[in-house]
Amino acid sequence: VQLQASGGGLVQAGGSLRLSCAASGRTSSSYDMAWFRQAPGKEREFVAGISWNGAITSYADAVKGRFTISRDNAKDMVYLQMNSLEPEDTAVYHCAADPPPWSERQRLETTYVYWGQGTQVTVSS
Repeated sequence: VQLQASGGGLVQAGGSLRLSCAASGRTSSSYDMAWFRQAPGKEREFVAGISWNGAITSYADAVKGRFTISRDNAKDMVYLQMNSLEPEDTAVYHCAADPPPWSERQRLETTYVYWGQGTQVTVSS
């Protein structure tokens, strides 16, 4: 499966952005999906994940209550709605895919087989 992330940009603190991840090559409903991010000088970290059917979602503590992950399997799309953005959210955001079943391992970068290119999110103070 090929993944294409988009929707990044420059936004002021307190603003919102919606990231999109388009899957091609095999239907996204075959995969659990996640968003990771990597800030300059830091390791890539888990942001949010969603099971293949949308029944299970998981969030990093830093974004819980502000970010929402969702998916539309009919369109082979996964989304990350980001509200109340903070300068600390500045990073390159990547989407990733892994065959089910969902487990707590889905929060680990090493679990994911397929990765899209990143999209830059910059939050100004």
